[in-house]
Amino acid sequence: MSTPAVHPVEIPAVLARPPPVVRTKDVQGMPGTSLGLVFRLFQFVFALISLSIMASTNDFPSVTAFCYLVAAVSLQSLWSLALAVVDIYALLVKRSLRNTRVVSLFAIGDGITSTLTFAAACASAGITVLIGNDLDKCDVNHCKKFMSATAMAFLSWVSVSPSFFLNFWSLASR
Repeated sequence: MSTPAVHPVEIPAVLARPPPVVRTKDVQGMPGTSLGLVFRLFQFVFALISLSIMASTNDFPSVTAFCYLVAAVSLQSLWSLALAVVDIYALLVKRSLRNTRVVSLFAIGDGITSTLTFAAACASAGITVLIGNDLDKCDVNHCKKFMSATAMAFLSWVSVSPSFFLNFWSLASR
């Protein structure tokens, strides 16, 4: 009499491996990538420097454009810091931020904050040129500080633009 023999079956090594970590559809600079985090940190730092410089002067509230600059870079710094935290979380847990709702929220937020920051920087640059070149009153005003704050606001706008365009491109390509 013969008895059936049962032999254990091993799982092939191909099935036991975890899925690859490489995300092929993530373009560097988009949310959840390391370059996206770098853009967010640059946005935050430049906006914070601009805000700090304007806050260090005592006469910025006398000009509406400078008040607008302070409000715009305050919003920009808060937005960039919040999204930097989201990017850090996404990088730590290796999650992709390619959800349509999330990317559209990022694109709309980046579009609004970049437009506000650019408009405020342009208005402040115009007032700074008026004070410095046309009225020749730089000796009684903080022209150098106003120019530095305006330049930092422009740099913040320059660093938010790639984030906006990449998010918008990601939405348009779906």
